[in-house]
Amino acid sequence: MSAPVRPLITVDELHHLMSSPRTTPTLLDVRWELGRPNGQSEYEQEHLPGAVYIDLDNQLSSPPGPDGKGGRHPMPDKKLFASVMQHAGVRDDRPVVCYDAHDSLPASRAWWMLRYYGKHDVQVLDGGLAAWLAAGYPTESGSFTPKSGHFTPHKHGRHKIKAGDVQQYADRGRLLDARPSDRFRGENETIDKVAGHIPGARNVPAVENLEDDGRFLPPRQLRERLTKRLGSKNAKTNGDELAIYCGSGVQAAHLALALEVAGIAKDPAVYVGSWSDWITKRDRPIETWDD
Repeated sequence: MSAPVRPLITVDELHHLMSSPRTTPTLLDVRWELGRPNGQSEYEQEHLPGAVYIDLDNQLSSPPGPDGKGGRHPMPDKKLFASVMQHAGVRDDRPVVCYDAHDSLPASRAWWMLRYYGKHDVQVLDGGLAAWLAAGYPTESGSFTPKSGHFTPHKHGRHKIKAGDVQQYADRGRLLDARPSDRFRGENETIDKVAGHIPGARNVPAVENLEDDGRFLPPRQLRERLTKRLGSKNAKTNGDELAIYCGSGVQAAHLALALEVAGIAKDPAVYVGSWSDWITKRDRPIETWDD
């Protein structure tokens, strides 16, 4: 098994790889925003040369279960995910770079899922399409249909947990909520039917790990910020002892990537169903800022 590559790649590094067909990675365009139509039309207007569009709602997720069980973006099974990746041209012997329009949230979801299913040579383009355009590198329009790849998924390349596993992390103060602080406090909740957070969770907002231009903070600065949020004890713990959730498993993947970039945790557990799954059972405890 090959060693994992660095989780982020810069636009300059990617442009250099794309200068030769022998080193060009498979490019996945994962543009998506909550509550909006998928990014297919934006992709067709402009994307990185040779990139293939991936739909987070329908290709990186399975349909929600009865009464929302599994959350808004349930994990697709191995067979479905393998089919999507193979049609996108993903191969066992070729690296993958995922990107989106700006903040790397959906790109991080694709990155984490590929890592979960055993793809070790996958990276996120730091700053996404916005950084690529700012550097003046070329784009293309229309769609791109690659040759079908040969991707063999292997589960457990990353650690995933279910609702029943959450309490053990919360009891030790090692459960992280990656949503914005107002939603953690139970304020301004416009997405899920119930506001609040899982008792015992620490709020570590994923989007605060970015510069204004959408790039991740430099590793040292990122480590300082996350250490302050986590507390020095948790920042020094084994990454397997941390667990992350958010609304539906997207921002959680982003925080998992940030923890790896910062050198704090290589494999924090992700509760993919997250808050949108947690609240489907009324007997599960919740807290708000006023509790």
